[in-house]
Amino acid sequence: MPQPEGAELEAVRAQREELRKRYLRAERERPASAARGIHHIAFICRDVEETIRFHQEFLGFPLVEIVENRDYRGSTHFFFDIGHGNLLGFFDFPGHDHPPFSETLGGVQHLALSVGDEQFEAARRALDAAGIAYVGPDRGADGSLYLRDPNGVPIELYRERLGVFEGEHLVVAGGD
Repeated sequence: MPQPEGAELEAVRAQREELRKRYLRAERERPASAARGIHHIAFICRDVEETIRFHQEFLGFPLVEIVENRDYRGSTHFFFDIGHGNLLGFFDFPGHDHPPFSETLGGVQHLALSVGDEQFEAARRALDAAGIAYVGPDRGADGSLYLRDPNGVPIELYRERLGVFEGEHLVVAGGD
């Protein structure tokens, strides 16, 4: 994908700065979010067992539920624990042909999952042992690993605490 350059790049940067000034509030002025967090995010998978094995065995996310999809007979809906009460869900749709992943409007650019050092290194060792490709770590030794699950879902294993971005605390405390 071509990146903006010259005057176009400067215009994009100026627009970003204008948006920052207009909408970004200092933490002390920012209200708490109306949401309690992510209950689950759901993706489509092509193979239930392959998806379970990848997320549970390589990334360390335990499978916590597997049921029939209430909206589509024969479809399996299943969930992994990704910490702090958040779930990563998948559906399969038997009989449907699915195109490969495409980065587009409304699509997922990547799912960044906060992991500690021990989990990061365990996932890295498991991926290396299985010959599964990834990129990183970026940003030096403490950076992220970028990979795709068997369904093409782009995942970032991010060694940053929840509510923190590039060392800066972004989330207002509170909520339930």
